[in-house]
Amino acid sequence: MNKFKISIQGMTCTGCEEHVAVALENIGAKNIEASFRRGEAVFELPEDIGVETAKKAINEAKYHPGEMEELTSSRENVMADNDSDYDLLIIGSGGAAFSAAIKAIGHGAKVAMIERGTVGGTCVNTGCVPSKTLLRAGEINHLAKVNPFTGLQTYSGEVELASLIKQKNELVSELRNQKYVDLIDEYGFDLIEGEAKFIDKNTVDVNGEKLSAKRFLIATGASPSSPPISGLEEVNYLTSTTLLELKKVPKRLTVIGSGYIGMELGQLFHNLGSEVTLMQRSERLLKEYDPEISETVEKAFVGKGINLVKGATFERVEQDGELKRVYATVDGKQKVIESEELLVATGRKPNTESLNLSAAGVEVGSHKEIKIDDYAQTSNEKIYAAGDVTLGSQFVYVAAYEGGIIADNAIGGLKRKLDLSVVPGVTFTNPSIATVGLTKEQAEQKGYEVKKSVLPLDAVPRAIVNHEKTGVFKLVADAETLKVLGVHVVAENAGDVIYAATLAVKFSLTVEDLHESLAPYLTMAEGLKLAALTFDKDVSKLSCCAGWLNIVG
Repeated sequence: MNKFKISIQGMTCTGCEEHVAVALENIGAKNIEASFRRGEAVFELPEDIGVETAKKAINEAKYHPGEMEELTSSRENVMADNDSDYDLLIIGSGGAAFSAAIKAIGHGAKVAMIERGTVGGTCVNTGCVPSKTLLRAGEINHLAKVNPFTGLQTYSGEVELASLIKQKNELVSELRNQKYVDLIDEYGFDLIEGEAKFIDKNTVDVNGEKLSAKRFLIATGASPSSPPISGLEEVNYLTSTTLLELKKVPKRLTVIGSGYIGMELGQLFHNLGSEVTLMQRSERLLKEYDPEISETVEKAFVGKGINLVKGATFERVEQDGELKRVYATVDGKQKVIESEELLVATGRKPNTESLNLSAAGVEVGSHKEIKIDDYAQTSNEKIYAAGDVTLGSQFVYVAAYEGGIIADNAIGGLKRKLDLSVVPGVTFTNPSIATVGLTKEQAEQKGYEVKKSVLPLDAVPRAIVNHEKTGVFKLVADAETLKVLGVHVVAENAGDVIYAATLAVKFSLTVEDLHESLAPYLTMAEGLKLAALTFDKDVSKLSCCAGWLNIVG
């Protein structure tokens, strides 16, 4: 098989990519990767099929083939080298690792995965899965205590946290087996238990055994980090991992750090019955978001009874028996916060310390994160990295995407660039926070003249009937073209809404496109359409089903 890259004009969407791929498949091409964004396709052709045949197929599919370049297949180079133990050796066993392993197996590679702890990585074991199932339990408990409907007699008794934790652990175990452990035998790659340490650019040591590979993937993730606060190391504080193993709800919980982890876990324990205080150095909650988002979230949190301390300078932390005290200066005055439990949620650090990366020629950044290029390659061309260990977007779906790209590049012989220009993010508080694309400030920094719309949640029918009206929809658009640049939502189920917004941003839809698309009435997603209408109309003066505007203009 010979590998080629050809420029193609006329592709404008993923549907076009599929048309090109089908046209090439019909002539016998393999391993096709078409990209409308790059205006090209990469594929392999059997020896008996000429390049003119490929060009003709593309032309007949109503696209315009351009310059064609023959590529050296790194896959052929990798598979031809029989001196190594593995084609791809993966360090770590989370989302990026499994995505890469499964795809590499599809390319015919011999794959092994090294894990020093529990298979599955952060998401299923200590992150997304355990926290979100407990967050749902907390929401139910909170609604049982405080529901917004008259005539409903609901109440909440004392929370048996040990039982909740047991149920959570059973769910984690089930999903770990189904989505990770059972797949090892299903796809036929090796699992090696132990800690990997590079001894040169081509070899790692695991339990005293030397293992070589043609390509490596480092996907070791990240772990909670602690700030340099005096006395903290002498205090029995909790992390995002150990908090989810408590067997009893503390009377009071102090949280240092109010990023998405601190906010989610702080509200979780508030909903389970703790008196919660969130403390942060910044003067503004969620300072990286637009002000309307920050203000709305702060209003929601304070309104639900969570204590928020902003602009804190942390002096020291002390422990007296089971009591923890945080000493801080706020507005020039000393403040002391006491609680039975203290959660430190001030960020995460990449798990790179034990890898001996210098022996492999892998460069790291100022926070010991692994530096990668647009192809997820490190400074050692044989070693790739993905997921939280790079300190990029720390979402499991981003890690899995990167792992697939890496397998295609390292084993499949493709030259696929990472495209993380449009990454949705969700904070699973109540109301939840979801965002995609640019904030107003970011858009202006990129040179856009910006037009925005801000729709309070009390203008969204779904929120009105839910009696939960604290929230906001914000759209950021290019003032000239009205192309949607960013969408930011604070609302119940904002995470379900943001996928539609992601498509709007990714495929350069305009405010008018949102105007002209029908939105189901009494869904939270209808807020996107109403926010689009807010650019030039006062939606408070429209009838309930604003879809009639599509007809009358």
